[in-house]
Amino acid sequence: MTTGAVGVILAAPVIPYLVKRIGALALVLLAVSLVVFALLRLIPGDPAALMAGVDAQPQEVARLRQLLALDRPVAVQYLSFLTRAFSGDLGRSLRSHQPVAQDLLPRFGASLYLALVSLGLALVVGVPAGVLAALRRGSLWDSALMGLSVLGVSMPTFWLALILIGFFSVRLGWLPTSGFEGAQYVILPGLTLAAFSLATIARTARAALIEVLDQDYVRTARAKGLAERLVTGKHALRNALIPLVAVVGLQFGYLLGSSVVTETVFSWPGLGWLLVDAIKNRDLPMVQGAVLVIAAAFAIINLAVELLYAVLDPRIRQP
Repeated sequence: MTTGAVGVILAAPVIPYLVKRIGALALVLLAVSLVVFALLRLIPGDPAALMAGVDAQPQEVARLRQLLALDRPVAVQYLSFLTRAFSGDLGRSLRSHQPVAQDLLPRFGASLYLALVSLGLALVVGVPAGVLAALRRGSLWDSALMGLSVLGVSMPTFWLALILIGFFSVRLGWLPTSGFEGAQYVILPGLTLAAFSLATIARTARAALIEVLDQDYVRTARAKGLAERLVTGKHALRNALIPLVAVVGLQFGYLLGSSVVTETVFSWPGLGWLLVDAIKNRDLPMVQGAVLVIAAAFAIINLAVELLYAVLDPRIRQP
């Protein structure tokens, strides 16, 4: 970030906006923790008995209830969970017997890597596709690109994953189908996860550029005799890309937190796969910790995007 941008962020009009957004972030995380805690305890039956298994002895169930503090009042349980969570203690996994935070850290890194690769693919392909469609509005290129974007938005993730595996792995034998042992292992899950974001970014870029191209200052630049390349690149495209900031930020949060299906299909060792595994094994502390970390990451990304958007467009931070 440049010195000028830092100065804008630290300027007096931005400070109240920053405080307001951080307060909203804290409320969101508090609400997420409450929802996660409540939903997991609305599971029919005794959570301790479910996690211990059908063959568990009553003594084992009682010990597990005490370990999870399920023998205490619900309000006390939640306050204890909240206090420990905001101090970084997410409890211990019932399966690995390790601290949940310790198990989550490498999985979060794997999910972050996959999300960054997917977002990079979506930006590299989606932005030029949207710009080309806008510049050739109504042409065959426009119809074809927007048709493909609709397909990318509507195609189920698991179906696209199976198609890519069947073609590139089974038929051609070019790429591995699962695991994470090198750069080639991220290609198929990255393409699968990027499809929805790529289509969304392309459609947003097209709509934003079309709107800017119809503005008076663009027509004025053309009337002055400027080359179409300068009109598009210097005047139209720079302003059209501003709305993409919010979309890209939301898509990054989506890629980071909504990769459960992709990670499960490709056995990618990320948060999504860990969450599914924890649910199957009734690992309550791990489920709570994973959901809370995903929600916190999404909220922090959203906050960063809002601050960047406020820097780019001062109208956003007006009271």
